[in-house]
Amino acid sequence: MAELVREELSALAAIFCGPHEWEVLSRSETDGTVFRIHTKAEGFMDADIPLELVFHLPVNYPSCLPGISVNSERLTRAQCVTVKEKLLEQAESLMSEPMVHELVLWIQQNLRHILNQPETGSGNEECTFSTSTTMDDGLWITLLHLDHMRAKTKYVKTVEKWASDLRLTGRLMFMGVPDSSENLQSRCGLKWKEMQREND
Repeated sequence: MAELVREELSALAAIFCGPHEWEVLSRSETDGTVFRIHTKAEGFMDADIPLELVFHLPVNYPSCLPGISVNSERLTRAQCVTVKEKLLEQAESLMSEPMVHELVLWIQQNLRHILNQPETGSGNEECTFSTSTTMDDGLWITLLHLDHMRAKTKYVKTVEKWASDLRLTGRLMFMGVPDSSENLQSRCGLKWKEMQREND
């Protein structure tokens, strides 16, 4: 590990010294260092939004961009992706110098402006990024179980819209006869298979 990176990690540990603010997840001479920072940033209506930022500093950092993962219980998955993209854009302007603290300060000061952009919108759905220490957005599975569905058609349209907005693929299943199914096509071209209730 380069001396520059050691110094940066030491400084970050001193800055984020509160309970659960800083955690090193892994260190490797071949893969670099992965660590997590818990912080808050001002969001809508001056409300503090908790952020979990996971950084992966590759071996050749800071000559290359760090890997970044963003998670928050107050942001949608789409908002988390947008925040990550904006952080990476900012990181490009800080190449060849230690940048993690600058990125954290930047997101603390700019989160509200990012969330006010039309493409990020607002919502109450939780951002559920995988908590694995790897930085790629590989395959992950989420199961959503809903009871007491009253309007099936409206429900299906809502789920299709969420899938389109978040670029998800998957299956929408209802308890019932497994052979009774129909293919649904969402706006983004994802195919869904619906298992219908026996008594519908």
